Amino acid sequence: MAFLDFAQALAGPHMAVGAARSAPAPHFAAEALAADFSAQEWQIVDLARTDGLRSLRGPGRFARLRKWIWGEEHSPTLASERLEALRRLAVEAWHKGYAVSLSALAAFRAAGFSTAQLELLLATISAGRTARVPRS
Repeated sequence: MAFLDFAQALAGPHMAVGAARSAPAPHFAAEALAADFSAQEWQIVDLARTDGLRSLRGPGRFARLRKWIWGEEHSPTLASERLEALRRLAVEAWHKGYAVSLSALAAFRAAGFSTAQLELLLATISAGRTARVPRS
């Protein structure tokens, strides 16, 4: 019986059975650091779990009426364009999995995120989606 340690951060060919246990190559460590998010960005991803797909569209009639009558304005968009691109992609990923729109991917990449960060985000959300308990 074989054992694969999926909890290992940089599991790959350098971690194969019988391979010498040494520190990962420097280029693996640099990729791992570049693929991570800050604590604030992880918080945005976690909060996006509760946002609906409706939060990706502009304000509807009721929101405009509420603003006109009571002066209330609720906007789920974030002030930072970088964080807003992350939130929009995370909301789509929480609802659709890997089937996110190309425009959300393009905005995510234009905001300065890397492909490694995209893969990390989608894999993390996918794992969270499968761990979710279905509503009754």
